[in-house]
Amino acid sequence: EIASCLVGSEMCIRDSHPPLLADQSPSMTSAHASDPSTSYSPDRITWIRLSSCYLPLATPISDAKVLTGRQKPMTEIAMLFAEIETRDGHRGLGLSYSKRAGGPGQFAHAQEVAPALIGEDPNDISRLWTKLTWAGASVGRSGMAVQAIGAFDVALYDLKARRAGLPLSKLLGAQRESVQCYNTSGGFLHTPLEQLLVNAAASRERGIGGIKLKVGQPDHALDIRRVEAVRKHLGDEVPIMIDANQQWDRPTAQRMCRVFERFNLVWIEEPLDAYDYEGHAALAAHFDTPIATGEMLTSAAEHGELIRHRAADYLMPDAPRVGGITPFLKIAAQAEQAGLSLGPHFAMELHVHLAAAYATEPWVEHFDWLEPLFNERLEIANGRMLVPTRPGLGLSLSEQARAWTRETVEIGQRA
Repeated sequence: EIASCLVGSEMCIRDSHPPLLADQSPSMTSAHASDPSTSYSPDRITWIRLSSCYLPLATPISDAKVLTGRQKPMTEIAMLFAEIETRDGHRGLGLSYSKRAGGPGQFAHAQEVAPALIGEDPNDISRLWTKLTWAGASVGRSGMAVQAIGAFDVALYDLKARRAGLPLSKLLGAQRESVQCYNTSGGFLHTPLEQLLVNAAASRERGIGGIKLKVGQPDHALDIRRVEAVRKHLGDEVPIMIDANQQWDRPTAQRMCRVFERFNLVWIEEPLDAYDYEGHAALAAHFDTPIATGEMLTSAAEHGELIRHRAADYLMPDAPRVGGITPFLKIAAQAEQAGLSLGPHFAMELHVHLAAAYATEPWVEHFDWLEPLFNERLEIANGRMLVPTRPGLGLSLSEQARAWTRETVEIGQRA
């Protein structure tokens, strides 16, 4: 079985069971775990390393927000990595991210609150999430503040799963060994139509199940032409989604949703502003094509409002964006109770595990952008992404990630 470990200051992969303490043998560890009379002895967090890494994109990325003049093309992704070690030698890797702006702020906030974790029991993940939010309470419990906390939260879950010798999905209670996946990175608006068709066919040949296309251009006829061409190129049975990236107003969304009904889409994503719960609810109630939204929301409370308004058929929470796995699980529980489908946004390396634990069949978004940051690759076959079987997230940082790192800070001392 393959497990992740830290050697010195670098990550590596080795064939191993979860690491043992120097005075333990495998039989002693097994006996300890199975003996109900043995008292729990808490471990303690002793060391944290935060890294601010900037991933360059090969091509500037444009969606509808660029074409409407609200944003500039995206050229890089700011990654925040948290590496946590304990007194007993257990380790975890967590991540968060931001696009276009926010990276330095996330790193600064994480650096400020990180000392609150030193000396704490890494098992108490929910309590530690709350402790970190109180450490930065003056800047709120959503947005950048919790996105910084998300890297610690993911690292603590990774640590717990590694220590148990389980993939994160199994620690959470997996429902399946693979999840449906769809590709987004080949369908952006900067891509000419001819290349769009090539990208869509190439994704299908790789084994990816669905194709998502960006829409929301000022010229609505161009959107229709692109979707029509891809549907004709791929055939009627291939799952296709579209994403307007919040660029329609209510009248336009009504008209465009009506036009796109004939293409038998899996969903229409973010037709309206992310916080227009009532508008999304009206669309979801009126049209046969499911409405998907939620990726831009930054807390469990905001997702709770979305669910309360019945504003989506597919909920799209982003674990790093809402503050980590702890709030994501709260969102997923609410979504399940409301009978909603799940389609987590971005960060497939993390969301493949979380989606595998959702009650009903989800979709996971395939983006290959983050692949250079890790030594491992996700496997895809027959329209599905296979859930990694390595302990924890099953990830280790690559040498390229280290090379792209602009700033690091260490808190505490290594055991």
